[in-house]
Amino acid sequence: MISKRVFFIILGAIMMAVGLELFLVPNQVLDGGIVGISIILSYLTGWKLGLFIFILNIPFFFIGYKQIGKTFALSTLLGISVLSISTYLLHSVEVFTDDLLLATVFGGIVLGAGVGVVIRYGGSLDGTEILAILFNKNLPFSVGEMIMFFNLFIFTVAGFVFGWDRAMYSLIAYFIAFKTIDIVIQGMDESKAAWIISDNYIEIGDAIIDRLGRGVTYLNGQGGFTLHQKKVVFCVITRLEEAKLKGIVEDIDPNAFLAVGSIAEVRGGRFKKKAIH
Repeated sequence: MISKRVFFIILGAIMMAVGLELFLVPNQVLDGGIVGISIILSYLTGWKLGLFIFILNIPFFFIGYKQIGKTFALSTLLGISVLSISTYLLHSVEVFTDDLLLATVFGGIVLGAGVGVVIRYGGSLDGTEILAILFNKNLPFSVGEMIMFFNLFIFTVAGFVFGWDRAMYSLIAYFIAFKTIDIVIQGMDESKAAWIISDNYIEIGDAIIDRLGRGVTYLNGQGGFTLHQKKVVFCVITRLEEAKLKGIVEDIDPNAFLAVGSIAEVRGGRFKKKAIH
């Protein structure tokens, strides 16, 4: 398990370095967070990008050690070290493209995939999230809002340093990377939870088992207005099965109550798909 974690953290860090050095940085397109600050400082001073990435993230290694734990801190240290070394080694490699749009899109995808892999295996490549969590305790803003404010500040500075067109391309790259991180962390087969309230709950449950191959659980519920006892059909499906589930419920009981929501992770139980007829 440890060797698997180490392998994927190293892989993710190398992927992020590829996204930076072979796509974004040569075209003066930035990432957000500490890496974005490092890119600006590297451009202004002429020093190596990897040096700034490592130095600026050192304080967050110690903060992460105290606030989150030893495993997270060591995983983060490994990721940041590999990222710093990889950016140094890749700096002299010829870039894949000098087309600004292609560099922005593919750089964002590769970078986001790398960051997502590292996060999925318990590490981090940027101290911004840790900083936001600490400030969140004393300020009336969510962690997500603080990260957004921080990155908007970085992209504004980038506008003065590299030009406003580069700042706007940087926002596009950041958005693409952000969405890619979500896909990598959650997986392509995003899981969804469904709650169905119907008098025909047995028939709906049997149809889900037979036609989707998914297990169901019958929960006891009570109406808030009528206080009548109700049965709730609960099941977990993939994103691709959502439309078929809605069709099953519509066919059996058009008046049924159906709620579907995304869930981050599923473990245990009998979520593994059964054979369907």
